[in-house]
Amino acid sequence: MLPLNTVDSPSFRAIINKIPTTTNAELPHRTSFSSYLEKEYAEMERNLKAALNKVDFVSTTADIWTANNRSYMGVTLHWISRSTLERNKAALACRRIRGRHTYDVIGAEIENIHSSYGLLNKVVATVTDNGSNFVKAFKVYQPVTESDDETEEEESTPTDADVTFLDLSEILSAENESDGQLSLPPHHRCASHTINIISTSDVEKYLTSNAESKAVNRSSTAKCTALWTKASRSTLASETVEEVTKRKLLVPTSTRWNSFYDAVKRIAEIPMNELNTLCTKLGVKCFKDKEYQFLHEYCTAMKPLTAALDILQGDCPYGTLLPTLEVLMQKTLAVKDTLSRTTAGLPDAIVQAIQTRFAGVLDNKDALLAAVSCPNFKLRWLRDEGRRERVKELLTAECRTTAPAAQSPASVPTTSASQGEMDFFAFEAEPEETYSAEKEVMDYLRSGYDLQIVDQFSNIKNIFLKYNTPTPSSAPVERLFSLGGLVLTPRRNRLSDKRFEKLLLMRYNHWFTLPTPLFQS
Repeated sequence: MLPLNTVDSPSFRAIINKIPTTTNAELPHRTSFSSYLEKEYAEMERNLKAALNKVDFVSTTADIWTANNRSYMGVTLHWISRSTLERNKAALACRRIRGRHTYDVIGAEIENIHSSYGLLNKVVATVTDNGSNFVKAFKVYQPVTESDDETEEEESTPTDADVTFLDLSEILSAENESDGQLSLPPHHRCASHTINIISTSDVEKYLTSNAESKAVNRSSTAKCTALWTKASRSTLASETVEEVTKRKLLVPTSTRWNSFYDAVKRIAEIPMNELNTLCTKLGVKCFKDKEYQFLHEYCTAMKPLTAALDILQGDCPYGTLLPTLEVLMQKTLAVKDTLSRTTAGLPDAIVQAIQTRFAGVLDNKDALLAAVSCPNFKLRWLRDEGRRERVKELLTAECRTTAPAAQSPASVPTTSASQGEMDFFAFEAEPEETYSAEKEVMDYLRSGYDLQIVDQFSNIKNIFLKYNTPTPSSAPVERLFSLGGLVLTPRRNRLSDKRFEKLLLMRYNHWFTLPTPLFQS
């Protein structure tokens, strides 16, 4: 994207004016484009707010991005269409954050963004990474539930002897101060970020825990790093790689663990004789049999993690999280028998790390309801019969809570009849058809696995919409930042913060914009 003042350049206007047109329309100047952008942005924002007015449940993802020595708070929005059950997304903001990224600054900015779209009572969860500033913001500014208030009142009921007199002015001033108290929605930690931590920190901790695995891990990784450095910094070395192996080496990036796994896998796929031939030509120490075997076993043990990461980073509902983690642990333990003594304990270490870092999620009510209300999962991902029954009871209880009073049978008017006739026809009272949560749950669990099945079960559909609106990861906001890098280019470093945000949101939310002609003949 070029700066708007490009249209004022004499050379640019000279080129455009040479293009033959059927009308005598004049080429607009920068001010015309600026007013056009403002008009289109207002239209996009109006259409987005109109769409959100029809939605009951939404979720957001949030993160902070730094570019050109500027920091921005990015927030994306997600919801499920009640009619089509399709997932929808939009970008709410990419606002400049000045100063330190403290928890109070983050909390205030997130609430401000939510309130600007009227979403304070609709956001069921906000997904962020594991950054301490985000975690603290949601921990400090969690709203107090009514049950907590009732419990505190019951526990602190005063007796006559405990009655004291208070200064009314102090109470009123305290209430005025509390009016500005922030209230953030429930917080979900990004599952992809957590798995990345497991794949790097926890796996590295295990591999360095004993001398044998520590030595082979460091030596093999050092040789891989030497190959990546040679291939990425020298065109001659890159040509040598293609000549010997008939493929290119993948160079990992520091921010994505997937790239490290893919890079190691690419080296492990090269036959050992070709790999050592390449090392000799590039002046890198050759791989030993034990190091080459370690690379293969590392890829075998880590493969389930990469598959799970790809799933959770996709456009999937929150109910995907628990089934993915359960299958991930099963598949990781299944490869244990194929590993040598050096890496035999790695699957156990990975599963232990998953159970530790996801301890607050594995038995979480919201996560369980999200999974069981997904028709493609239901209870199939649970192997333990006792746990299956508990989740079924949880779904039944939620259906009772969700069921509106309107589902109770309404009284049917009867035709007028004399008392004598009624006494003569003395039949037994007909049984009333009452709503049964147990029946709805049983019928749902026996139904098919297509997503549209939930249309047949109104209460389970409401549960699905509420608990599956969040995404398991904050990857969507990362994609927003990737798009931001295309807008905030080095040639546009003088772009104002507000103009940058509008350009980015218009590009991300283009389906909420109905383009109108810039000028008419």
